[in-house]
Amino acid sequence: MKIAGTVAEVREQVKQWRKEGLTVGLVPTMGFLHEGHKSLIDRAVKENDRVVVSVFVNPTQFGPNEDFESYPRDMDKDSALCEAAGASLIFHPEPSEMYLDGYSTFVDMSTLTGGLCGKTRPIHFRGVCTVVSKLFNIVTPDRAYFGQKDAQQLAVIRHMVRDLNFGIEIVGCPIIREEDGLAKSSRNTYLNAEERAAATILSKALKEGKAALESGERDAAKVKQIVTDKINSEKLSKIDYVEIVDWNNLEPVEKVMDDVLCAVAVYIGKTRLIDNFIFSINS
Repeated sequence: MKIAGTVAEVREQVKQWRKEGLTVGLVPTMGFLHEGHKSLIDRAVKENDRVVVSVFVNPTQFGPNEDFESYPRDMDKDSALCEAAGASLIFHPEPSEMYLDGYSTFVDMSTLTGGLCGKTRPIHFRGVCTVVSKLFNIVTPDRAYFGQKDAQQLAVIRHMVRDLNFGIEIVGCPIIREEDGLAKSSRNTYLNAEERAAATILSKALKEGKAALESGERDAAKVKQIVTDKINSEKLSKIDYVEIVDWNNLEPVEKVMDDVLCAVAVYIGKTRLIDNFIFSINS
């Protein structure tokens, strides 16, 4: 496995693979990899001849008061996980490699980004779309792999790929959870012992909401209230949002008549965590 720090190195390697007729998968990450990321790499390795994992904490998707500087980083651990999983190349650039002096071009989206996480993180998805577009142009993968835990991001990337004719297959992969239900996340390391125990309220609340839908409840407001009440039963929690939206366009729904995304963002102490489930009306 190689580690490349420059765009030129990645392009040269991918060019060689293409000459050999090999397929290429891409797993974009911000590093501090865990079992959730490994599940993406595992699937990419299974479905492609070569796999590139990007490890890049992208500054353009962080707001001025967010945790860019403190975001956890451990390149040695990341390298070991990638190599063990069978990745072929890690792309680990400096911000100056991705954003040259005077950089002024961004990829923005007028739909899908105004609600959910976009409501309280207004520049976030512009940064995500920009960096993912750059990675697509650098790596030119056949397939790219994203986790469902960041469900809005998955929907946004799929929409962007369609709109901009990237010709890349976007593969969504299931949420990987701890034994107690907490969705695996790099930000879980911010939690102290008490907060870590409290954080399980997200998955517990979503489980109750999903059970209501599976039992036939179709009033979105009632399901949201079930989830909200459960989260509020935990004294360390503070809700950012609880939403039920159409999975295709991320618009809020009143009645569940099609596939929906139930998504939550909750502060446990000072740490903002997200989680969700997708409910298929035909399941």
